[in-house]
Amino acid sequence: MTQPLVAPGAPLSAERVSRHSRQLMLPGYGEDAQRRLAAARVLVIGAGGLGSAVVPALAGSGIGTIGIADDDDVELSNLPRQLSHGVADLGRPKVDSLADTVAAIDPECRVVRHRVRLTAANLPGILADYDLVVDGSDNFPTRYLANDAAHLAGVPLVWGAILRFQGQLGVAWRDHGPGYRDLFPTPPAPGEVPSCELGGVLPTLCLTIGAMLASEVVKLVTGIGEPLLGRVLSYDALSGRSREIAYGADPDAAEITGLVDYERFCGLPPREASADAAAAAISAAELLRRLRAGEALRLLDVREPGEAELRRIAGSELVPLGELLGGAEPAAAPGPLVVYCELGMRSARAAAALTARGHADVVSLDGGLDRFAALGAEYLSR
Repeated sequence: MTQPLVAPGAPLSAERVSRHSRQLMLPGYGEDAQRRLAAARVLVIGAGGLGSAVVPALAGSGIGTIGIADDDDVELSNLPRQLSHGVADLGRPKVDSLADTVAAIDPECRVVRHRVRLTAANLPGILADYDLVVDGSDNFPTRYLANDAAHLAGVPLVWGAILRFQGQLGVAWRDHGPGYRDLFPTPPAPGEVPSCELGGVLPTLCLTIGAMLASEVVKLVTGIGEPLLGRVLSYDALSGRSREIAYGADPDAAEITGLVDYERFCGLPPREASADAAAAAISAAELLRRLRAGEALRLLDVREPGEAELRRIAGSELVPLGELLGGAEPAAAPGPLVVYCELGMRSARAAAALTARGHADVVSLDGGLDRFAALGAEYLSR
């Protein structure tokens, strides 16, 4: 058990007592805990898979003020896992859609909308108005930014991450336990860990990890239970099993004295160029959608002839990687060029080489033919 993070707010009205009666009867909880939640100010980074799960849970628990930081709009592909958004919200800012969800749960919960892309320049000023931050972002620059900003501000960071069928979460709090950098001193190389867009994610995993994140917030604010300080909880949705990994402070870790350029720290191009950088890969689901829509695509297979004889995407051109790197060119034709191999590694090299030669609109199929075959078998030929 830790000391409560937030002092109790005003006494509860009869309506608030009735609303939260099931919590108030919990052993060791009581009205003081609920008053602490009502006085708490929590910043949630991200209104996507994790954010759209954790924010309603916080509102239902009785958090008084919730800040939501996200600059994205609702898209159709968000809806299976981001259940706080609906069809009527397509095209709307996620912060607006999520604020409406909170209002429907508890109109007394104050929502502050930060429709911005968080940076080292603006996060410290935003964070100054909050007691705690929840990081539900989906990229490493923001994760390291959130950790460092929370560390410098001396506020707890509750962080979570999801991909495919696995999720992780933990708590970092300066002077109370090790931080995110003690667990992950350096970010992975660009492209080593796919995003949910390219790697996929089980929709229900967002709800599971989001609920756990909200529980950590409640524990920290009220002082009940044992927060995940110095421990990472890892959950596998396929097996239904979880495991805990303990870790300590790294004695050789550099002291965090200020915020840096987190795109550069993670080996990525500046954010102004990120839209172009993201176009270097296409997911199997997106390729299937574009094929079914009848879009004019050029498909380039960079595997060996023996591999192509077993299976290939119908209508694709074969230019083995070795020949392409040696100077061979794909046939000239209009339309975007989608390069693929078996697993996506050779095609990434080929796409980079073609782009360097001046070819425009070249993408590599993430996960390769192996991943595409599980979705679009009807487009395969021998």
